[in-house]
Amino acid sequence: MTDLVSVSRTDLAQRRQLLRRQRRWRLLQSFWRTGLLMGIAGGLVWLTTQPIWVIQQVDQVSVEGNELLSVEAIHSLLPINYPQSLLYLDPNAIADYLEAQGPIEEATVTRRLLPPGLHVQIQERYPVAVLVRGNASASADLRIEAAMMESDRTAQVGLIDEKGFWMSLSAYVALDNSLSLPSLKVLGMQEHQRRQWSQLYQVLQQSPLSIYEVDWRDPSNLVLSTELGTVHFGPYSDRFPGQLQVLDQLRELPRHIDVGQLDYIDLRNPNSPLLQELGTVTPSPMPSALGNPENPSPEPN
Repeated sequence: MTDLVSVSRTDLAQRRQLLRRQRRWRLLQSFWRTGLLMGIAGGLVWLTTQPIWVIQQVDQVSVEGNELLSVEAIHSLLPINYPQSLLYLDPNAIADYLEAQGPIEEATVTRRLLPPGLHVQIQERYPVAVLVRGNASASADLRIEAAMMESDRTAQVGLIDEKGFWMSLSAYVALDNSLSLPSLKVLGMQEHQRRQWSQLYQVLQQSPLSIYEVDWRDPSNLVLSTELGTVHFGPYSDRFPGQLQVLDQLRELPRHIDVGQLDYIDLRNPNSPLLQELGTVTPSPMPSALGNPENPSPEPN
């Protein structure tokens, strides 16, 4: 009985010593892990502050995909304060900021580790027309107009692309003063007409006629200023491509009448075009020498 008690006490003492050693070892491992993690974190902080991982100047940002805007113009749009740690920059946030700028439709920004820098891939918006909203009027010199808009924030003159996306004229000119501006002018187009504008512009692009102005101030009567003069089309509809084809068939009109005496050409009924002369009340039919233009679009019921 005495031997059994002695053995049990000896075994318990050994077990206690083993547990104490295990606890000390676990504590030592915990200190070691903590020290290692702190060392790694400190090393990363030190690493990010080294010049090799810092964008020191704008030249370290490469740009691709630009055809309209210069590289310098795109650099001026970047929301980056130099010098800036490469690892602290958020490429997605930079891309979102660029896409919020009018002339840039889509942007992708990626980090470049060797050599350190950023790569910016963009898709530009191409302005195709000057849009004049409301009762505003645009100066013949759009660069003067842009300067005026800098002092008048209520100005309603801007640029639109083929999808009808609005761009600030003053901001566009400020990016690069050498940029060419569109010659086509659009009057009175509203936001809800953007989808129609996209369709209308595609038709205008396909027409061989020179078209200088689209007047949409009266939704019941679309008016174009063309090489043949002012033309009334009535409300914009799916008949418009056919109406424009009829107008193209009237190219010989200046050989038969003095178009300078015309107020406008009435194509609201493309099957029976009319001429409204200055100083007259009643419109007259087309000269017989031109025949009856063929309308490829049927008259709506």
